[in-house]
Amino acid sequence: MIAPHGGRLVRRECSGEETEELLRESEELSSLTLNDREKSDLELIGNGAMSPLEGFMTGEDYRSVVDCMRLSSGSVWSIPVTLSAKEGDPPVSPGQRAILRDPDGLVWGDITVEDVFQVDLMQEANKILLTSDDSHPGVQYLDGLSGTYIGGAVRSIRRRDSESFPEHRLDPAGTRELFEKKGWKTIVAFQTRNPIHRAHEYIQKTALEIVDGLLIHPLVGATKSDDIPAEIRMRCYEALLDGYYPESRVVLSVFPAAMRYAGPREAIFHAILRKNYGCTHLIVGRDHAGVGDFYGTYDAQLIFDNFEPEELDIVPLRFEHAFFCSRCGGMATAKTCPHDSADHLFLSGKKVRAMLKDGIMPPPEFTRPEIAELLMEAWGSRI
Repeated sequence: MIAPHGGRLVRRECSGEETEELLRESEELSSLTLNDREKSDLELIGNGAMSPLEGFMTGEDYRSVVDCMRLSSGSVWSIPVTLSAKEGDPPVSPGQRAILRDPDGLVWGDITVEDVFQVDLMQEANKILLTSDDSHPGVQYLDGLSGTYIGGAVRSIRRRDSESFPEHRLDPAGTRELFEKKGWKTIVAFQTRNPIHRAHEYIQKTALEIVDGLLIHPLVGATKSDDIPAEIRMRCYEALLDGYYPESRVVLSVFPAAMRYAGPREAIFHAILRKNYGCTHLIVGRDHAGVGDFYGTYDAQLIFDNFEPEELDIVPLRFEHAFFCSRCGGMATAKTCPHDSADHLFLSGKKVRAMLKDGIMPPPEFTRPEIAELLMEAWGSRI
């Protein structure tokens, strides 16, 4: 099986007596507050998905990632994973331990502080997101931070009572064990934050022709406000898999990450984390992890050319923009269809959301009828 990034799964999750001890100590130690993104990042560090990270980045790693897309060790890493100091939290200094809590006071872990450092948040935006335009959701996130980051090794507590979709929540050790049990040698991951429409289905099934198995790995952490909620999307995934995919060759498991909307850099980030889950391939389609018009259509594919294949050790499957061709009578891309663009119906999550907003049932060229019905029902309940 493919090795994790850095050679081994680095798990920072407490268990058993260690958890009980941490909770007892939480009454006496200073506390730092996690926002939703940081809580997701803590879970992913804890369960090994962010191997080789052991905690939130220190200044040395942060600067190396922002400037060079590498950790200070030289390993490829494209996105900062940081803990921001919050107003009202006590100051901390290197060598100090602090408890990590959510805004409601629930304990999620601890950190041993190694570094407290100042950053230029708009410089981070320009280098990671390629913009400082405040209409970009990632820029909006950064604009709400203090500009002080706290780095250090963490331990996380897995709080099953607070988990969403527990029946679909496999950590990297769990997916690796399942792939081994199924006898899969090659596994392709599909990243999504939208219901699967016909273009997605087309590229997934095309990928399945050349690998042993497919991991549909929907992101269920924080997304922008107009994205379709994870609860609705999960119902759609389950219905689609039940009716249109071979059960023996597909696994559905959630990816508890927050979206950065960082386009090309986030594509590399998604590839590294899916390698940690045991995947050998990642589908990279049109404008992967993009938003609006901030990135070129295939920039998220081209960025993989900046690295030697052995540095990432996961294969990007680069797909053209798929469409429904009325003359072909099915899905195609520019590589397979000879017909004029007037015959092409291009699909996107944005178009599906626009139809739902206008009360229009997405047609079968867009998505399967069962999914369209679920979306209409769910969207109507939001109005």
